[in-house]
Amino acid sequence: MTKLQIEIGEETDYPGSKIFAALADSIGLSVDLTNFLIIQTSALLLASLFRSYLHTSKVSVSVRHAFGLLVGLFFGYFCFGQQAVHIAGLPAICYVVIRTQNPEFVQRIVMVVALTYLSCIHLHRQYNSNGAYTLDITGPLMIITQKVTSLAFSIHDGFVATENKKELSKNQQYHMIDKIPSPLEYFSYVLNFQSLMAGPLVFYRDYIDFVEGCNFKSHTNSKLDGANKKIVTEPSPVKTVLKKVLASVVCAYIFIKLINVYPIKSVKEDAFIDDTTIIYKFWYLMMMTMAVRFKYYFAWMLADAIVNNAGMGFNGFESDGTAKWDGLTNIYVIPFELGTNIRDCINSWNIGTNSWLRMVVYERAPKQYGTILTFSLSALWHGFYPGYYLTFATGALTVTAARKARRVFRHHFQQTEFSRTVYDVITCLVTRLFMGYITFPFVLLELGASFRLYLRLFMCLHLVALSSIFLLPKLMRGESHARKHSASPLTKTNNHSMSSMTDEMNKKNDDKEDKDNGIAVASTKSNSNHESEESSSSYSSFNNSMNDISDKIHVRKTESNYLLKDLINKEVNKIKDETDNLSNLLKEKIEAANIEGFIDKTVNGIVELKDDLMRMNEPEVYGPTTESLRKRNISNVDLESTTVTKGSTGEGNQSGAFLKKEIDAIKKESTVIPAVLSNGHAK
Repeated sequence: MTKLQIEIGEETDYPGSKIFAALADSIGLSVDLTNFLIIQTSALLLASLFRSYLHTSKVSVSVRHAFGLLVGLFFGYFCFGQQAVHIAGLPAICYVVIRTQNPEFVQRIVMVVALTYLSCIHLHRQYNSNGAYTLDITGPLMIITQKVTSLAFSIHDGFVATENKKELSKNQQYHMIDKIPSPLEYFSYVLNFQSLMAGPLVFYRDYIDFVEGCNFKSHTNSKLDGANKKIVTEPSPVKTVLKKVLASVVCAYIFIKLINVYPIKSVKEDAFIDDTTIIYKFWYLMMMTMAVRFKYYFAWMLADAIVNNAGMGFNGFESDGTAKWDGLTNIYVIPFELGTNIRDCINSWNIGTNSWLRMVVYERAPKQYGTILTFSLSALWHGFYPGYYLTFATGALTVTAARKARRVFRHHFQQTEFSRTVYDVITCLVTRLFMGYITFPFVLLELGASFRLYLRLFMCLHLVALSSIFLLPKLMRGESHARKHSASPLTKTNNHSMSSMTDEMNKKNDDKEDKDNGIAVASTKSNSNHESEESSSSYSSFNNSMNDISDKIHVRKTESNYLLKDLINKEVNKIKDETDNLSNLLKEKIEAANIEGFIDKTVNGIVELKDDLMRMNEPEVYGPTTESLRKRNISNVDLESTTVTKGSTGEGNQSGAFLKKEIDAIKKESTVIPAVLSNGHAK
């Protein structure tokens, strides 16, 4: 975003056009701020003409490129005078590199050249003006740096990684290009009037699709019927533009009112530091940083309205057929101001810069170096004011402490709707308090003044953060402990058996949380960078710096743990039921087989015994037949030894021995049958 770092009405040595100096005096604004408002208002009107009279159905793509480029150069010279040479010089040098260097490493050279150029301008501004310009050249240069570096990485991906697309993320695959832009395409992309002054960042592929009229073709309206869904509609952004313009005016009004009541310079004065209470100091810091934020809200929402009015930023349709124009939105005001944690705030702040940091560093760096490299790039891109780095360090400490405290306290407030509401209100107020405490150095820019005020506040929130990190987890039981003791007996048993699995999952999620915290801290400043000492550009740095914080990850981790435990419990019970069913089935089979065998054997024995007893009453006694003995499995030797013939000697002894043997066999089998019937299976 552009630098608006001087309070309203303050005189500056401004290098841009002073043709509207009389108008500036009459409305009570500085001439540079007046020029900014005039340029952005003109851009809003020209964007509407660009969308209607320079439509792709009426003019060629080259005309659209040329118009955007020429108007952008004029706006740059009007606002920055001779300094406008830098907004043409930086991209010109980078384009020479892109055209002459190997695509395999061109992205690294462009990154070094662009950051070196930008850093020299940062140092020149810091040394000569110390943040005195309301509208200085570093704002557009920071946006140009994002554009040329992201383009270089897209060229690298398109030329080098074509055969290994699987190694690229989906975002990188979408943005990669396989054709070097022509000079007209390149400079139109970098210097187009729609996004030159205050952003938002537009990636090269999205801009080319817009100029060529292809940005609507990939979207269909779900409200249309099946036959008409193939029709590509081009919705009007007028309604969205009017809402954003009105919202930006409201934010400007709030900024003017608040900044007069809570001026930034007051926090440096001895009367404020020595003669006010701690409570009033905290209140003043909260209101002062809020006032500065509304300056950013005004500039960003007006910039969003400009690109939308030109036809950029279309993002498909809602389920009811309403067109969405949030594809290039850089700020969501209400979610930021009412966020219950820092994660919610930074997810709604300076979205374009965060996307750039992820594309060029975080997704490409080795995992062990991704966080530190992202932080380093963000810090270098912001500039060299010490207040920035003090905010970075305090913000990183606070983010870690907030995550620890959330794990200890949050689960106590999730039982009822009322308790959850109370928790949200408390965390919202605490977040506001910490925001003012963390970000005021980014507004002051000065290390000495910031430390002096911190000492007057006794570094209290620093101490609270340190206590939350090192003492709070030891003194109070956390959410995982509460879950463990509230689980059912079966869940406890399964929890014990799978504790190592859960611990490993928690460790991985914590590692991811730490990495996300790193990129959040690294992506801390807004496109509008270093406005004056009283600038809130400083504030934007911190918010982006804490992008993708871990509270959400922790909630998802907790839910995944619960789901994992429930899933394992269900699977264990299912396997147990199946095992019992199989066991019962096997028992039944064994039982059925044994009982049938014993019954057959026993019945046959009883029949044969009856026949033998009946023969004993006859005059002549005969031994069992060969057939009956075969059924009894008696061998031929036994048959011969037990057969009794008519009139033979020793007849009574042989028949008695036979009967005794048969009776003993029946008794033995009769003891088995009750056992089988009583136990249900064979012994």
